[in-house]
Amino acid sequence: MIVAKQKPLKKILEMIEGYKNVAVVGCGECVTVCGTGGEREVKVLASALRTALAEAGAEVKIVELMTERQCDDEFIESIEDQLAGVDAVVSIACGVGVNQMAGYLETTPVFPGQDTTFMGGNVEPGSWQELCAGCGECILELTGGICPVARCAKTILNGPCGGTKDGECELGDRPCAWALIVERMKKLGTLEKLAEIQPPKDWSTARHGGPRRMTNENLAPAAAGPEGEGEAKLKK
Repeated sequence: MIVAKQKPLKKILEMIEGYKNVAVVGCGECVTVCGTGGEREVKVLASALRTALAEAGAEVKIVELMTERQCDDEFIESIEDQLAGVDAVVSIACGVGVNQMAGYLETTPVFPGQDTTFMGGNVEPGSWQELCAGCGECILELTGGICPVARCAKTILNGPCGGTKDGECELGDRPCAWALIVERMKKLGTLEKLAEIQPPKDWSTARHGGPRRMTNENLAPAAAGPEGEGEAKLKK
């Protein structure tokens, strides 16, 4: 899940300064789950903006809208009529939603109402932890399902550093990812796999090489193969 947190109200007010008809648009996917960009948050942010703008003597109309998700033009299209006349949008989806909506609404500015933080999982009520860095070449089969790329502070791939102590990272606020990996693989009875020499990781599939794109031929308009069979392909 993509995890995000709302920007300070002051920052959002600065972004929409000078606009007279602003839509606050939420997303029904990840940000709804983590309680930062759903229908409730749209209402709360819209109300806070109205109050702050009224106190400043600014006459601005705030429209409240929701989409099932903002990372798909199909769902942005569903609110297109409601966006007619709006001269600015505050998206409280993740950064992907902001990008997608900005591309769809070519002549209307779309501002980010949130800071996108990471891809993570729920560890306790109201708390999420980064678990995946989207590196493009998953090695979890080698590390017991625990990702050192995302969960090691130094992204070390060949075991713990010299700073780890009693299973804790030297930063002092998290467990050592490699201590977790070792304990997990002990339980699985696969610890000996860590002694196997692995080829260098292919970092060309990661973000370092620029924006990435994947096409799933099974879902593309013209599927590959005589029977419509295809495969997902990652493109730079």
